[in-house]
Amino acid sequence: MASDMMDALMALCQEKHIDQLYLIDRLEQSLAKSYAEILHLDWGAKVTIDRSSGKIYVYKLIPIDDSMDEEGNYTEWEEIDVTPRDTSRIAAQHAKAEINAIVRNSAREQIFEEFSGRIGDIINGTVLQSTPDFTIVKIREGVEAELPHFDQRRYEGERNERPQGERYSHNQRLKAVIIDVRDPNSNLQPVRGEHSRPPIVVSRTHPALIRRLFEQEVPEIYEGTVEVKSIAREPGMRSKVAVHSLDDRLDPVGACVGPKGSRVRAVVSELRGERVDVILWDADPAVYVANALSPAKVSRVLIDAEKSYAGVIVPDDQLSLAIGKEGQNARLAARLTGWHIDIKNETLAADILKNVPVPAAPEEDLLAPVEDDEPERCAHVGEDGIRCRNQARPGSRFCGVHDDIELVDSASDIIDEADDLI
Repeated sequence: MASDMMDALMALCQEKHIDQLYLIDRLEQSLAKSYAEILHLDWGAKVTIDRSSGKIYVYKLIPIDDSMDEEGNYTEWEEIDVTPRDTSRIAAQHAKAEINAIVRNSAREQIFEEFSGRIGDIINGTVLQSTPDFTIVKIREGVEAELPHFDQRRYEGERNERPQGERYSHNQRLKAVIIDVRDPNSNLQPVRGEHSRPPIVVSRTHPALIRRLFEQEVPEIYEGTVEVKSIAREPGMRSKVAVHSLDDRLDPVGACVGPKGSRVRAVVSELRGERVDVILWDADPAVYVANALSPAKVSRVLIDAEKSYAGVIVPDDQLSLAIGKEGQNARLAARLTGWHIDIKNETLAADILKNVPVPAAPEEDLLAPVEDDEPERCAHVGEDGIRCRNQARPGSRFCGVHDDIELVDSASDIIDEADDLI
């Protein structure tokens, strides 16, 4: 009988990929606790399982007086064989529960090692069960994931990773992105029953899902020629994706949209009809903000880099389109660009600017020297105070018209000075 038990344990270890020595050690520790309670042993018990025959030996522990350390703890024990004739039913049940716990924990550890480095990756699964609070998705045989959609008004610590309006049925194919893998050895349990739930947590609301879907549908993104710079999303409603091409000859928006919109349509289909706007990323914040407000047309963008503020002026007939339904378009554009966006129509902007005082332009210095890179103007100033607009002759400060007049005036001045001296 004992040998049959060992054969069953070995078969179980091979099936579940569990270390045989580890399983036997855990079983010995569990049985030791059980027999210490059943036999009422004051100092506990030690259990040994024969690796070949599977026979169980129980030893009563008695401390040796001379083995007490400085802290008052015994370090050496005398072992007395107190093995009962028949294994207790309670001990057998406890052993069965321990084996189940070991098998379950070992499987979770293997899943954690495999999937902890795949956070952010997309998975294809099949819906096994759907409840009002969560959906269980089968990734492959023996590996399940949880897609939580708890009512956060009732469960504040839980998650809601299901887009608004989505419902799932049994055996339905589903794509989701991995956002967390629960560590079976962690002592933290932030939400109720976490250790008894599937170890993998997936989401259909995370922006990474759109990034992975575009990688699957657009070869240029998968190869790295086109980059997804930013994503702003309101799950189940609308999303904006900013893309940039590393190749000047390639249109990134056209590559993502695809022939007749086939590529972006595949993404929208997987998102259950969620609208996806693909816009062109630009290093110039003004151009980037204007693109982000697409499909609205923008007249002008004023940027305040210190305050991360963008003032946008749009035509009067584009104001509602730029803001969007319940402010959705402007809200997504602000998330996408990271700028605070203030939208005004041209009429309101003109009224505001009309009341803003304009500083007076400085008076032109008619006698100021002309810059080296500009042609020199004639220096003659008429009686009305207006400077001649002709270009000066080479080597002279005056044009051909006023050059002789200035020479006559200079000669007259010289004669007058001479008369004064006489």
